[in-house]
Amino acid sequence: MRCARHLIIFARRPRLGSGKRRLARDIGAIEALRFQRVMLVRLLRRLGGDPRWTTWLGITPDRSGPWPRGIATLPQGGGDLGQRMARVARHMPPGPVVIIGSDIPDIAASDIAAAFRALGSKSAVFGPARDGGYWLVGLRRRPRFIDPFANVRWSSEHALADTLANLAGKEVAMLRTLSDIDDGEAWRVNGRREASYACSHV
Repeated sequence: MRCARHLIIFARRPRLGSGKRRLARDIGAIEALRFQRVMLVRLLRRLGGDPRWTTWLGITPDRSGPWPRGIATLPQGGGDLGQRMARVARHMPPGPVVIIGSDIPDIAASDIAAAFRALGSKSAVFGPARDGGYWLVGLRRRPRFIDPFANVRWSSEHALADTLANLAGKEVAMLRTLSDIDDGEAWRVNGRREASYACSHV
C-alpha cells in the first residue's frame, strides 16, 4: 500500500506591515499585502484540490486566522526557516513530504507531481530559485527522516548549496528553476501579472 503524499504550503497570515518587508519597501505595503493574498488564493485553487496528494497549510503565526476553509492547517512553530521546515516535515503522517512557499507565481500541479515522482527513488528533491535558494524541497523520509537544514545561510545565494552539502552522499533530484517574489524587481517581472489576472477573474 502506497503511503500518502503530503504537500505543505508555508504561508504567513497576510497582514498589513507583516511579512514581505523587502517587497513592501519596493512597491508599497498595500500592494505587497494584495500580492500575498492573491498568491495564496491562486495556489490553493491550483494545488489544493488535487487528489494525488493531501494539501496542508503550514501557518505562521501559529495562532492566526481565519484561513481558507477546506485545507488543514498546522503551526510552523519557532526558529529559523530550516528549523520550522524540519519540525513540520518530521511530524507529518507517514509518506513523502513536499514543502513550497506561497510566493512563486509559476508553480504548477505538474511540478508537484514531478517532485513526488522523484521521491519514489531519491532521498530529496529541490526546485532551484534564480537567486540561489529554492522554491520547493521534498523529502522521502524513508527509512528515516534526514534533516538537511542545519547551518544553512537563509535568504542568501548560498541557501541551496548549503542544504545540498548536508545531503552529501544522498541521491537528490532537481526540478526546473523558478523565481520567487521577494523584491520589487521580481514582482515587476512575475508577480504583477498574477495580481492583474486575479482582478480580471473575480
